[in-house]
Amino acid sequence: MNAVTQTNGDQVTNRVEFSDEDTSRIIEMAWEDRTPFEAIELQFNLDESAVVQLMRQHLKRSSFKLWRTRTAGRKTKHLKLRSPEVLRGYCSRQYKPS
Repeated sequence: MNAVTQTNGDQVTNRVEFSDEDTSRIIEMAWEDRTPFEAIELQFNLDESAVVQLMRQHLKRSSFKLWRTRTAGRKTKHLKLRSPEVLRGYCSRQYKPS
């Protein structure tokens, strides 16, 4: 993760550039149904709108539309909407050793 400052006339813009590995992990977390946007923000300091922008930049148009349709209104993607009974961030069948 690298901080980049851009100057355009009188405007100064600060943005963060992520390594390919970090970008891949953010995209993976965004696709996961049980990973809330707050977890991405905690780990990578990107709020939901920044995640949407990153996804728009790195996915094909059709993949982005599919992802947005999938995540829009999904209760597990937002901690405030999530049931308190959901205690884990991933499916119990995910990440099993082979």
